[in-house]
Amino acid sequence: MRIDVFDQISHIKPEQWNALIHDNNPFLRHEFLSALETHGCVGEEFGWLPRHIAVYQDNELVAAMPLYEKYNSYGEFVFDNALVQAWQQHGLRYFPKLVSAIPYTPASGQRMLVKPGREQQYYSVLLHALKDIARQLDASGAHVLFPQPEEIDFLQQQGAMLRHDCQYHWHNQDYAEFDDFLARLSSRKRKNIIKERKQVVQAGITIKCLDGYQACADDWQAMTNFYNHTFEEKWGIATLNYGFFKEVAEKLPGQVLLVLAEQDNQTIAGALMYRSNSRLYGRFWGAKKNVKGLHFEACYYQGIEYCIREGIQVFEPGAQGEHKVARGFIPEMTRSAHFMMQDHFNEAIKNFIAHEKANVIHYIQAMQNRIPYRKS
Repeated sequence: MRIDVFDQISHIKPEQWNALIHDNNPFLRHEFLSALETHGCVGEEFGWLPRHIAVYQDNELVAAMPLYEKYNSYGEFVFDNALVQAWQQHGLRYFPKLVSAIPYTPASGQRMLVKPGREQQYYSVLLHALKDIARQLDASGAHVLFPQPEEIDFLQQQGAMLRHDCQYHWHNQDYAEFDDFLARLSSRKRKNIIKERKQVVQAGITIKCLDGYQACADDWQAMTNFYNHTFEEKWGIATLNYGFFKEVAEKLPGQVLLVLAEQDNQTIAGALMYRSNSRLYGRFWGAKKNVKGLHFEACYYQGIEYCIREGIQVFEPGAQGEHKVARGFIPEMTRSAHFMMQDHFNEAIKNFIAHEKANVIHYIQAMQNRIPYRKS
């Protein structure tokens, strides 16, 4: 057995890396992670330094972990600002830390890539390598964000502290068409969705849904402009770029869904989604003109129609947003695993995450009362 740590995923053979991925998750594919690195979306500028773990047995890749050395907390969606402040107030160094996640992507998926049936054998190897890298870097902690349930159960057994949050997911109940989905909703919620969709039509909006085969360079430039505009409005940092969007579409054309809205022969808004075999993931939205109902149409309703048409079981539209509940998305708990490499504030951290978990459970229970589906 040989364990390597690579600062570029290009050092790992794509076919070997991709062979370890379940459900053809787009964000874990070699092509996606490579495009992030090739186009400068990760690296020193943004504080995401690749430290990918590769475990080889007789020169065959048998386990791997997407991993980054971090010097900020941007783009993680599991917020640790309180920990950063606590370390700094006591004159301690919080960064670097290690994070196993997909940059800027709060989507669930594998973080410990292992061939099916070999989990127990190689989960321990990956965890040992993760902690060893953390010690070498003198990192404050090692964090595994949005992993699969079996992974987080293993990590908890090995002493990880778990943090909890809430996202909103849509589930396909074997609908044949969008109207079947509407029929499951309460009358008021159903009428509201119909009204929102009519507003878009009445505004003279035409919707185009394109995959990577169909979208052209101009389409990707338009989406890039919308993406940048969104971050300019929110005072955020636009880390992705035209080269990245275009390369992913070229390398994974069947896993891309680009929704563009046109009015008066001009493209005025766009939403970008990616798909696995069983899930659709909403990622980015932007518009240069506000039209009532257009955000919901492009980001949610077109995604739901796509899932029904393609037989996709779950739609994860992204983090946060209580407004998703009224549109058929159900609150669900997410978990992440955290190993603190020093003993600073461990009891305080445990108390904090226990309180946080209780709040998340209470919040989800409260949101369950707002679910729009009719009782059977």
